[in-house]
Amino acid sequence: MRWYPRGYGGTRRDPDRVKQEGWHEHGLLAVSIDDPRLTWPEQELVRQLGEKLYGPRVEPREIAHG
Repeated sequence: MRWYPRGYGGTRRDPDRVKQEGWHEHGLLAVSIDDPRLTWPEQELVRQLGEKLYGPRVEPREIAHG
């Protein structure tokens, strides 16, 4: 029988589980601005918080195809 430290081997936790544990254990919140569970005002609040803490988002530039 082999023993692997948490996070190595076995099955991977899904991203929402990682976010949930981060919130419960460390008070960290990872939220996508496009999360469909959020209403428009909630998405706007997330955007405003992100801009206040980290500055405006950098949108990916359109790639010109030749």
